[in-house]
Amino acid sequence: MATRPGPMRARRSPLAGPGSKAARCAISPCGIWIMKDARRPDPQEKADNAAAPQPREKAQSTCSFSKFRSCIRCGNSDGKALQPRRKESEMATETAEAHGNGHSGLRARFRAALPVLLAAALFALGLYALYRLLAPVNLADVTAQIRTTPWSTMALALLATLCGYLALTGYDWSALRYIGKPLPMPVVLTGGLMAYAFGNTIGLSAVSGGAVRWRVYSGLGLDGYDVAAVSTFAAVSFGVAATVVGLGALAVHPGALAAILPFSAPAIRLGALGIVAAIVLPLVWASVTQARVRIRRFQVQAPSLSILFGQILFSLADIGFSALTLYVLLPVGDIGFLTFLAVFAAATMAGILSHVPGGIGVFETVVIAAMPAGAPVDQVAAALLLYRLTYYLVPFVLALTALSLYEAWRVVGGRIPGGAAGRMVTAVEPALRAVAPLAPFVLAATVFGAGLWMSFAALVPATSESAEVAEALFPLAFVEGSALLSSALGAALILIAYGLVRRNRGAYWMACTAMAGSAVVALFHGVDIERAVALGILLLIFLPFRQEFNRRTRLSHAALTPAWAVLVVSVIVAFGFVLFFAHKSTPYANDLWWQFAVDERAPRALRAGLLASLVIGLSTLVLLLRAPRFRPAPPDADSLAQAAEIAEAADHPDANFALTGDKSLIFSDDGAAFVMFGVAGRSWIAFGGPIGPADAAGEAALVFVEAARREGARPAFYEIGHQDVPLMLEFGFSLFKMGEEAVVDLSAFSLDGPARKKLRAAHARAKRDGLTLEISAPPHSADLMDELKGISDAWLEEKHAKEKSFSVGRFTPDWLNRWPIALIRHGGRTVAFANVLRTARGGIATIDLMRHAPDAPAGTMEFLFTELMLALKAEGVSAFSLGMAPLSGLAPDRSHRVWDRFGALIYKHGGNFYNFQGLRAFKEKFDPDWRPRYLAVPSAAAPFLTLSDAARLIGGGSASRPSRLSGDAG
Repeated sequence: MATRPGPMRARRSPLAGPGSKAARCAISPCGIWIMKDARRPDPQEKADNAAAPQPREKAQSTCSFSKFRSCIRCGNSDGKALQPRRKESEMATETAEAHGNGHSGLRARFRAALPVLLAAALFALGLYALYRLLAPVNLADVTAQIRTTPWSTMALALLATLCGYLALTGYDWSALRYIGKPLPMPVVLTGGLMAYAFGNTIGLSAVSGGAVRWRVYSGLGLDGYDVAAVSTFAAVSFGVAATVVGLGALAVHPGALAAILPFSAPAIRLGALGIVAAIVLPLVWASVTQARVRIRRFQVQAPSLSILFGQILFSLADIGFSALTLYVLLPVGDIGFLTFLAVFAAATMAGILSHVPGGIGVFETVVIAAMPAGAPVDQVAAALLLYRLTYYLVPFVLALTALSLYEAWRVVGGRIPGGAAGRMVTAVEPALRAVAPLAPFVLAATVFGAGLWMSFAALVPATSESAEVAEALFPLAFVEGSALLSSALGAALILIAYGLVRRNRGAYWMACTAMAGSAVVALFHGVDIERAVALGILLLIFLPFRQEFNRRTRLSHAALTPAWAVLVVSVIVAFGFVLFFAHKSTPYANDLWWQFAVDERAPRALRAGLLASLVIGLSTLVLLLRAPRFRPAPPDADSLAQAAEIAEAADHPDANFALTGDKSLIFSDDGAAFVMFGVAGRSWIAFGGPIGPADAAGEAALVFVEAARREGARPAFYEIGHQDVPLMLEFGFSLFKMGEEAVVDLSAFSLDGPARKKLRAAHARAKRDGLTLEISAPPHSADLMDELKGISDAWLEEKHAKEKSFSVGRFTPDWLNRWPIALIRHGGRTVAFANVLRTARGGIATIDLMRHAPDAPAGTMEFLFTELMLALKAEGVSAFSLGMAPLSGLAPDRSHRVWDRFGALIYKHGGNFYNFQGLRAFKEKFDPDWRPRYLAVPSAAAPFLTLSDAARLIGGGSASRPSRLSGDAG
């Protein structure tokens, strides 16, 4: 790598060079997991460490200098024991993995697609069952039933929906009280209503209640564990409540599910009562005694009686009002409300367990199958359609409208009015601001739904008088063309929705154009004024969100995920269902394709359905075939220069680890941001989050994730900060805490005061021993590099270590000549050194390599830290990173996750091979701010395989093979 001196060298002190990352240690005992950023204290500070302020996990052992001599960034801690050993079996496994990568990648893709395929199969079975149940139903009768529904009935349904959604927010209110962190009611109401309005309708993880709650509550003092506890409390409360309410209603009316259960009424009643007692009695007992309930490996603290009874009321209101919404829409019959409540609870749980978004098809099948024999099926079908519109679509549209108005208010300046209106805006603004980044997902779902509507409108026969008159007046070519155009525009909107999910700017403008065109076509296709007005309103709602679609990624770069592929197939299946259901009175014949007449609606629908299916299917195939293949390779000089320019403007010096040359680089389409990553096994592991401006950084991360998925690999982000968490949630990744980074606020750092007594004494003792700090500015002389090379070689030899990679720099003249070097002198010779990393913005500094001579005086490295931080403070640097304390800050009692339990166990009892608690205690003496660091991976399973691959990268086992780039990877 060619030396590229920083541009600020001539204007600033030697400490102001272009920067990179804080000292980091990557440790991989047995190649299973990795720790980073270990720093070493001095032997004479052993007593000080024992008395130093302890972190929240009390240290069980002190930190010794000999233990940490080699743990700064080397990957070792105390010699041979911690070196990642390249055993023959490991190398054989790696060779076999390389040869069998295609088969393993195929298996991995199948495993990833299996839940989606299962949901699609259940969806298809639900449609088939629904088709059989609706065999005697005529679509025209259903439409007529919907149109003749009294407004008073609709008003009651809307009122029940409002009450039900207000009850839903009670889940969050109870959960926040349960964890002891209540929030203002306006925030809970706003965030809860948004979460349920979007999550209930769409049913996607990216916009589910958990993601919304994270955005709302994380900005109000709740951490990830708190948000997870709230989401879990709400989910468990609903599941328990739905089960108890449904079984209770079934105990009162055991004949409610007689049509679908093969048991006698007494047996159903007895079984229902038994299950209710088995659920309720232990829960009440645990609440009274405040006991902990163990469910397999989890321990749950029962809520207090007040919270429990409050949540019971909220749950009863939620399920009762949602059931009432559908009940008032059903035809008048012999079924009572309690009987229907059992049917509704069973249908709801079936829809949830199917994992089909909204339970579409599954919910309806159970309800229709459980209706009494004499119930008119066409009226039940009409009630179910109205229920979908009332309980799901209306809240969704209202929430989206509120979000659009808020976005428009922000665009025009966001001035808060006075009076009551101003107080209301102030109260709900935090929740709306937190939810706003989810707009692209919500709008993508809306456009997808509009596309389905346009396509379905071309498949069903006209039902209004104006449509029939238009068909009679307009020429045949016009009638045929408008149906085909409506179908094609609907298919286009469905495809564009995928680009909107990726926040693609071009997709935004295409969606606006397609919606405007669809509104015009709706006026000519059956004079459908209602559809035209609705699409026009949707376009107005869409316009304020232009700034949310800021990525320039190309749709041809998208990796079509299994979920999207299955969704495309499901859409085509839905087209077939609607087509055959709407025209089942017309027997199919090959001649239908060639029949053209104004009154020949079935052939016209057949052609429109074929066109929509072809547009979607062929476009998906084209996108799949045109997707570029990015093959990891070492960066060339131009890529390194481009990355260096971006890294210089970064906030954290981590960015410049892209310049080590041992990681592949993948850039955003506009070249303004990048992701650095290494490849080991089937893992593509990015070091840190994406680097660059926020908009381009998100795009670069998306390009990286999709490139990895196209290759059948596991994308992962290693050691990301809290600023990258929303982006990882957007990708649907799971987060695993790796530890906490210690960042010292240099503006408040000094050696004064009683709290710094021991640090001040150690610093003074080092000065009396003759230690001094000197800063050498790059480029460094050949003599100095030779001297440092001798220290480095002796250090590596003493520790039986070798140079590491990926998350740490290597001792090379090219690398060290990029940075200022802090030198510790003793008696006129250098005894220790560390290269100082900073970015051009200069806000935070850290060190990379930190090595010392075998005969360095005791206290050398602590003196280096202290003296360097004082020098950086004088230069105006605001913070200094001491690196990460591995596995510290994990809370298994709160998360109950396997990873947190494993990490906490190693942290507490792993002192024989690594002094985790002593390391944190050493850093604690500098009074740092502890910031969480995470590993982000696609799976919720414990990430041992990914961490094992990361260990190989850090130990020098990178698999970034030189290869080609086929296509335009951007």
